[in-house]
Amino acid sequence: MSASTSHLGQIGQIAVTVHDLERAVGFYKEVLGLPLLYQFPPKLAFFDCAGVRLMLSLPEDPQFDHPGSILYFKVDDIQATWTALREGGADLIHEPQLVARMPDHELWIASFKDSEGNTLALMSEVRG
Repeated sequence: MSASTSHLGQIGQIAVTVHDLERAVGFYKEVLGLPLLYQFPPKLAFFDCAGVRLMLSLPEDPQFDHPGSILYFKVDDIQATWTALREGGADLIHEPQLVARMPDHELWIASFKDSEGNTLALMSEVRG
């Protein structure tokens, strides 16, 4: 990067494409327990993910009408969170599994789908 180029900072917002905003708001609010910041029906809703804003939006153009990147939510207790997702009716994909042993922790990952077919994931850094 040249000296005149700005450095990127913290992520301020992540957009997730949805097809049914009300259904998606219900999922993110009730099943995932994320705080709803504000909503602008029929196209937009915003949630707080520990300081990062999550925007749910209907696709503006056909090029954006597909599932997006996988969001990894950090959790302390992946097994308890998995159980809560199952009880909340989430579409579970891969149950919690150990993916890497680090010198100071184990990395556990699990994945599921939201109400709109987007893949989401849990990650937990388990300290010994």
